[in-house]
Amino acid sequence: MRRIHSTAIVDAGAELAATVTVGPYAVIGPGVQVGEGSTIGAHCVIDGPTVIGRDNVIHAHAALGLAPQDMKYRGEPTQLIVGDRNTIFQFCTFSRGTTQDEGITRVGDHNWIMAYVHLAHDVQLGSRTVLANNATLAGHVHVGDWAIVGGLSGIHQFCKVGAHAMLGFQSHVSQDVPPFMTAAGNPLSVAGFNAEGLRRRGFSRERIALVKQMHRLLYREGLTLEKARDAIAALEGTVEGGDADVDAMLTFVAGSTRGIAR
Repeated sequence: MRRIHSTAIVDAGAELAATVTVGPYAVIGPGVQVGEGSTIGAHCVIDGPTVIGRDNVIHAHAALGLAPQDMKYRGEPTQLIVGDRNTIFQFCTFSRGTTQDEGITRVGDHNWIMAYVHLAHDVQLGSRTVLANNATLAGHVHVGDWAIVGGLSGIHQFCKVGAHAMLGFQSHVSQDVPPFMTAAGNPLSVAGFNAEGLRRRGFSRERIALVKQMHRLLYREGLTLEKARDAIAALEGTVEGGDADVDAMLTFVAGSTRGIAR
């Protein structure tokens, strides 16, 4: 049954499922929806419009769904949407979207988001990511499924980080990081590809070798980006189950607006 601490403030316009837990001194505003089994920790502030799915654990002092930190914002009814089974640690801040984008900041499912992480307006965070302490994602940043963002890293507005990519500690990301790659530093340098992560996720040796080949074509052969893309496209059909990986890389590179980190 629903458990709301006597010191919590829950607006009459909020919709909490029957099995939600709300800790001491939490404040939940109008237009907030929280799904079954989710836990809101002590001193959290959640404003709306915000939708939080089921079985999320939100630790103390998180501030979710507040107005975007954008000087163009004029009070438009934008949203924060959080999926299911996310763990969000202390002092995280997630802003709502803006009308300069689709108006939604979105968080997928099964993410592990550590203390003091900031998701600015219009961030699109995939599923099963890990964001370490103090990772800061500026406005309109996109992060793909299974990506890892190291502690104290900053990602510039409008940048994209591809699925299965890994950013090391204190990475300074001002260009897009393609899927599967590992990068770190300031200035950012792509050091290799996330072989261990792919092994843990069940990629076959052949698929991992294919990703290694894509890394080599992008970063080790001295090819122009156009020629590297052609060479990567030629890998389609060479490895069982690998065409999705090739397509993911080609789609990401073609859709890059800030240029890929090379």
